[in-house]
Amino acid sequence: MIERKSISNQVLEELLEMIKNDELSVGSLMPSEHDLVTHFGVSRAPIREALKVLEVSGIISGKQGGRSRINSVNLSDMLEPIRFEVISLEEILDLLEFRIHIESSAASLAAERRTEEEVEALKEAVQQFEEVYKCDYETGQQIDFAFHKLIMQASHNQFFIDTQNNLSELYIKALQFSLSKNLGLEKKRNEVLEEHRKIVEAIERKDARAASSAMILHLTNARNKLESLK
Repeated sequence: MIERKSISNQVLEELLEMIKNDELSVGSLMPSEHDLVTHFGVSRAPIREALKVLEVSGIISGKQGGRSRINSVNLSDMLEPIRFEVISLEEILDLLEFRIHIESSAASLAAERRTEEEVEALKEAVQQFEEVYKCDYETGQQIDFAFHKLIMQASHNQFFIDTQNNLSELYIKALQFSLSKNLGLEKKRNEVLEEHRKIVEAIERKDARAASSAMILHLTNARNKLESLK
């Protein structure tokens, strides 16, 4: 029986140790909530809190019959367990709200300032995203991050670029969490892909207003999807 003090943190730390020690193997499904409640001798609330932290952090993703799959990650390179709770759903929602304002402006500037090489790089990123989406268990957060980074670079404003770089760790984990909600949902994944295409098309034809609007729609859709989880 786990002590009452910081129950969800203790559950989280034990789960991390079990993954590190291969008691819970990468690629396998996590035990059910019921099994974890029995194992730890606690209520469902701290179990769910710990699982949410693992999911937001990219360690587990994609539910099958109410269970999540354990991803391949290097836990030694990640934050200490006690600090995982900093990455909350509310923080991701705030980040998306921030991104809506910043990246819509960056997309507008990119449409005005982009080079032909930058347009080709954006098209290539969309193609890579399309290839990743052929795999049912790939979220594509790294390619998504690279796509948005290309837009920041195409804005030719160093402050936009630096802002994204400074938030990169949280940014990528937030992308992983958001995109994981579309696993197994082909329609949703195609919608995200089409949103990326619309942004690139507007930038290519140098339509600043359309590029800004396409970016706002893309990020607002992502935020609304996560808002529904509250």
